[in-house]
Amino acid sequence: MRGSRQMLLNLFCILWLPLLLMAASPSPLASGNYPSAPSLFSGMYKGHTCVGCVLVVSVVEQLAQWHNSTVKAALERLCNYIPEDLQGFCYLLAELYGPHLAELIDREMNADVVCHSLKLCKQDTGQPLCHLYPPPKVGLSTAIRKAKRIMKTSKDLKSIMGFSNLCAFPLLDKLCEKIKYVIRNKLPFEDFDGDKFSTFPTLRGYHWRGRDCNDKNSTVYPGRRPDNWDVKSDSNCNGIWGVDPKDGIPYEEKFCKGADSRGVVLLGDSAGAHFHIPPEWMTVTQMSVKAFANLPMAFTDELDWPQFSEITGFLNSTIGGWTDSLYLRLRRRNRCNHRDLQNISQNGGSSANFLDLIKSLSRNQLLDNPAIVVYATIGNDVCNGERDTLAHMTTPKQMLSNVMQALQFLNSHLPKGSHVILTGLVDGRFLWDNLHDRYHPLGQLNKDVTYSQLYSFLNCLQVSPCSGWLTSNETLRNLTSERALQLSNVLKEIARSEKFSNFDIFYMDFPLRQTAAEWRQMGGEPWQLIEPVDGFHPSQIAAALGTNITWQKALHEWPQVLGKENPFNNQIEAIFKDQGGH
Repeated sequence: MRGSRQMLLNLFCILWLPLLLMAASPSPLASGNYPSAPSLFSGMYKGHTCVGCVLVVSVVEQLAQWHNSTVKAALERLCNYIPEDLQGFCYLLAELYGPHLAELIDREMNADVVCHSLKLCKQDTGQPLCHLYPPPKVGLSTAIRKAKRIMKTSKDLKSIMGFSNLCAFPLLDKLCEKIKYVIRNKLPFEDFDGDKFSTFPTLRGYHWRGRDCNDKNSTVYPGRRPDNWDVKSDSNCNGIWGVDPKDGIPYEEKFCKGADSRGVVLLGDSAGAHFHIPPEWMTVTQMSVKAFANLPMAFTDELDWPQFSEITGFLNSTIGGWTDSLYLRLRRRNRCNHRDLQNISQNGGSSANFLDLIKSLSRNQLLDNPAIVVYATIGNDVCNGERDTLAHMTTPKQMLSNVMQALQFLNSHLPKGSHVILTGLVDGRFLWDNLHDRYHPLGQLNKDVTYSQLYSFLNCLQVSPCSGWLTSNETLRNLTSERALQLSNVLKEIARSEKFSNFDIFYMDFPLRQTAAEWRQMGGEPWQLIEPVDGFHPSQIAAALGTNITWQKALHEWPQVLGKENPFNNQIEAIFKDQGGH
């Protein structure tokens, strides 16, 4: 399995360009509508490949400029930055593409022209040529025709472009199918006992769900009630087990009996999964070996960082800001809750595809503790990359049906005494208002790419994470927010009127404006609350501040949700301090 792990990491990074941009534009997928293996791994996934090409060529061009080097040397420099085990394939691409990129760039052809000439950007019939940068003086069409004539002379490029589907290779086909299974079902790649928990961090492992403490026994997993008070072993992975020699009472019984133990589960989208592309990957003045050290981990976590997220984060942030989460606060309140977390989120998650996503929940009504479930699809029901975006938004009627189906599923799986919090949709006008005239990381060196240009480029390719909000069309932005409010009102009415036998239900608005106000009081700027590379998701700072707002609301309005404070926390930490790691 170790060899399979390393092979998988290498495969993800060999295919990093298409995967990066598919995740970078996490528009919602319809229920059950996942890309097939060939389209997912061939790098030809429509506009995402175009975005990937433009970004990579831009970085190479800027590296050459910043270090006053040739394009070939810049490509080699980029290869030297990535982890050593992954450099071989990068050097191969540098050898094949370097001379041709150099010739085009030396003739002052920008990244848009290069990628159109390589046919990695394609023009749909009747649609304009999509471009990130201002067109060349001779015109974009003329420049592309000129570049294509140069490309026709390259036998090397013709041969490599024939190998577009790496998953067709015999040594990779089974691994690709396994990756496809993980992506589709949101279950751990490595789970020997099939209990949906893992001892491996990424690939839907313990970054997403509490770490399994025995992956050879399906009755041992985070969140279950202790088996015989865990006298002989730790059945719920909270690190508390054995018998106190002073009085013969099991530690689980002494410290956790009647302690209102509960887990936290997130049903979320890319914001809940905490999507993040490190800006230093695209800012040549900040690039280094250290900057790319986390590349394998990032890709095998789908460019999500759930271990730092607002609801289930548990590790100190390494991507700026700080980590504060609902899970960490519940754990501090009651140490018996250790490792009882599940982040069931996906890039592009919406109320429709939640109906498939929710099936990966692990909760046994008879054996497990109650859970706090946060239902948070904060944008994708109004966000899509379609040109006629309004026609593709979820309607209030559809929202009601989708959410009620999800709640009925939860009622049949959650233990009695659980709680569900419905989170309203965000008002995404905040994005354009605070970013549109700022420079994107890719445009900071030459002051030539603003977020407005990036949004237009993504909209043209129909891969925008949100055509309705990431647009210069103020009327469309307002209509999108109007629909978002209508859908939030559906959630609010469900929380007010519906009753379920195994959980109570609450509603809260997404606290973006409140978060921004708090951040201003701390001396910050609103744009710092948005992810700098994609210009769409909440940043690490926003996630941490949002946790505090959610906690304070629960503490004052729904104290029953959080459970009692455990008076034995200090004793537990003193006795089991070596068992408290995540």
